[in-house]
Amino acid sequence: MATVPPGIRLLVSFDRDQWYRALTFILTFLLYTSFHLSRKPISIVKSELHKNCSSVNELATIASSGSGQPPSLTSLHTDMDCSWKPFDKRNYKQLLGAMDYSFLCAYAVGMYLSGIIGERLPIRLYLTVGMLTSGLFTCLFGLGYVYNIHNLGFYIFVQVANGLVQTTGWPSVVTCISNWFGKGRRGLIMGLWNSHTSVGNILGSLIAGYWVSSNWGMSFIVPGIIIAVMGVVCFFFLIEHPNDLKSMYAQSSSPGKSQVPTKKWTGENGHTEMYMQYEDNKAQSYDTELLLPRDSVCVPMQPVVVVKRESEPSAISFMGALRIPGVIEFSLCLLFAKLVSYTFLFWLPLYITKAAHLDAKKAGDLSTLFDVGGIVGGILAGVISDKLGKRATTCAVMLLLAAPTLYGFSMISEFGLGPTIGMLLVCGCLVNGPYSLITTAVSADLGTHKSLKGNARALSTVTAIIDGTGSVGAALGPLLAGLLSAGGWDRVFYMLMTADFLALLLLLRLVTKELTSTKPRPISAVELKEH
Repeated sequence: MATVPPGIRLLVSFDRDQWYRALTFILTFLLYTSFHLSRKPISIVKSELHKNCSSVNELATIASSGSGQPPSLTSLHTDMDCSWKPFDKRNYKQLLGAMDYSFLCAYAVGMYLSGIIGERLPIRLYLTVGMLTSGLFTCLFGLGYVYNIHNLGFYIFVQVANGLVQTTGWPSVVTCISNWFGKGRRGLIMGLWNSHTSVGNILGSLIAGYWVSSNWGMSFIVPGIIIAVMGVVCFFFLIEHPNDLKSMYAQSSSPGKSQVPTKKWTGENGHTEMYMQYEDNKAQSYDTELLLPRDSVCVPMQPVVVVKRESEPSAISFMGALRIPGVIEFSLCLLFAKLVSYTFLFWLPLYITKAAHLDAKKAGDLSTLFDVGGIVGGILAGVISDKLGKRATTCAVMLLLAAPTLYGFSMISEFGLGPTIGMLLVCGCLVNGPYSLITTAVSADLGTHKSLKGNARALSTVTAIIDGTGSVGAALGPLLAGLLSAGGWDRVFYMLMTADFLALLLLLRLVTKELTSTKPRPISAVELKEH
């Protein structure tokens, strides 16, 4: 007899619950990857909405000087009008910025409402509707190219609507994955899981870049279709909680005997007496027949009073979530941490181009190293916080180390290519590490805090409050960087270091509490139980 292949032995070594956990991990990873994939095209298409027409103008000038006649208005507005109206004006930076801020502001405002709504609706249905509508609005932006729409209000409306419906994603996927994974390895697991942000950004860039020069509308339509398809996948396969499986298997298991109520009448004092008929198609033993003969019989049942020990926990209110210890501190900390992270996201390629004197392509390639460092930082922060059981202290140490790194990064023009790569990786690790930890493991911990007394229906609201507050910083960071960069890049980095310092300052109370706590705090198997 041939031996069983090692791969098959590996597969059968996992039990059913482990397979469902793996399915939930992979599915939620892909779901939120599609969210970021659909957000990325706007940053790629900006260069197509307003092109650098200087070369075209030079050709027009040469042609007109050679013929001795000024170029006709018709030729200028047909062959040489290379930008997409209304982004062909001199204030195109403000118009393109308005689309960014409209999305980010709508996302920040909608996030506060999304968590409250999500606690009161089935996660699977809520997330499915959000992904389908997000796919619709993403495609709608691309249809502006197909139907030759040049109304700024149309694009602003689409961005605002898309920002609102995209808020359904984060609270839902964090709640779902937190239901499946206990606290013992939550930091490591969520550090790995949170890399979907960078994966989505990379895939979105590749897809949008493939179509941007020939038909930029497809740069939005294809990601829109992808997120809509993933919404359908979510509807058919997402399992919100392990208890859902237990109830499914309990219903599918068929007992040996079926109990069917056949008769009932009112007895003394109005009590209802019920008789149950026992039926069995299987052969019965002699002892069973003594108790229940083969012929069906009616056995009177004694009245049983069922006392419900505790009512179903209700969804927590917004103010109730704010009263959970640590929610306000971590929310405000994330505001400044996300301000720094999103400033790098929007301005890093341009800064590398200006400071390191590299072309746009090389600057773009180098900027991806910041995301690579962010993935490493998220995993590292998760592992350390799992080992020590001190989330706030882990974030504080990384924020403390980030400040001098930011100062060193401001002098990038004095470095060579090698040190620049190293600074990008280290800076991405220290900047995105706390951001990743707060939005995932910390949010999940606070959403299942002991003060809730086992009520796990606060997780979505807490996640939305923390990420919504962080999104305010995500909107402010690029805006402030744009205003300050006119006076020099040093001002931008002073702003980033100040934000980093404020984020650290907001965690000092929690850090002091963690360090002075005499209770052993490592997150062990005691906390691995389901919530």
